[in-house]
Amino acid sequence: MLPDHAHKRGHSRAHDLVSSLTQQILLGTFKPGDKLPSENTLVREHGVSRTVVREALSKLQASGLVEPRHGIGTFVMARQAQAGLRVAAESAANVRDLLELRVGLESQAAALAALRRDEGQLARMRQALDDYQDLAAAGDSCIEADRRFHLLIAEATGNLYFTEMLLQLGNGLIPRNRMAQAERSGSRMAPQAYLANLEHEAILNAIRRQDPDAARAAVCLHLSNSRDRLLPD
Repeated sequence: MLPDHAHKRGHSRAHDLVSSLTQQILLGTFKPGDKLPSENTLVREHGVSRTVVREALSKLQASGLVEPRHGIGTFVMARQAQAGLRVAAESAANVRDLLELRVGLESQAAALAALRRDEGQLARMRQALDDYQDLAAAGDSCIEADRRFHLLIAEATGNLYFTEMLLQLGNGLIPRNRMAQAERSGSRMAPQAYLANLEHEAILNAIRRQDPDAARAAVCLHLSNSRDRLLPD
C-alpha cells in the first residue's frame, strides 16, 4: 500500500493536470471536437504517471468538459450556453463599472500569477506582448493580443475561476467599440498603444520577478490609466 503522503502527492498532481487542461479548454487551445493528447503524450509532457493522467481525464469527463470515445481517444465537448454574467452595452458608465470590477479581479490574479507562474506561462505572456507590439506598430488591431495577455495572467493563477470570470466578461474585457474608435483615429492610437505597452511590460516584469505586490500595483495602474484613455473628459 502506498503511504498517505504518496496518495496526496498523486491527487495533487492530478489536480494540477486537471487545472492545466481545463485552462487550455477554456482559453480555446483545445476547441470543441478536438482530440486531447494521448495518455502517453500527457505522461511525457507533464511528467506524471499514467494513473494520474487517467484520474485527471476522469475528473474532466465528470465536469462535462470532455468525453471518451472507445478506441479513439478523449475529445473536448461543446460547452453549454450559460446564463453567466450579463455585460451591458458599451456606454461610458458601463465601461467605467467594468474597469472597476477588473481592478479588483485582475490585481489579485496578477499577484497570484507572480507566485505561481511557470516558465512556459511567462513565455506565452511574452509572446502575447510581442504580438501586441507588432500589431500596434503596423497600425493593426491589437485587441485580441491584449485580451490574450490578460487571460494568460488569469491562467497562471492556477485557479480556473479567474479565467472563467474574465471569459464571462466577453467583449467587456476589452471594450471593442471604444478601442476601435481609438484605432481608427490614427494619431491617437500610437501613443495609447505605446503607453499601454509600457504598462503591460511592467506587469510582466513584476510577474517574472515573482513580486506579487508590484504585480498588483502594476495592474491597478494599467486599468486606471485605461479608464482615462477610454473615457477622456
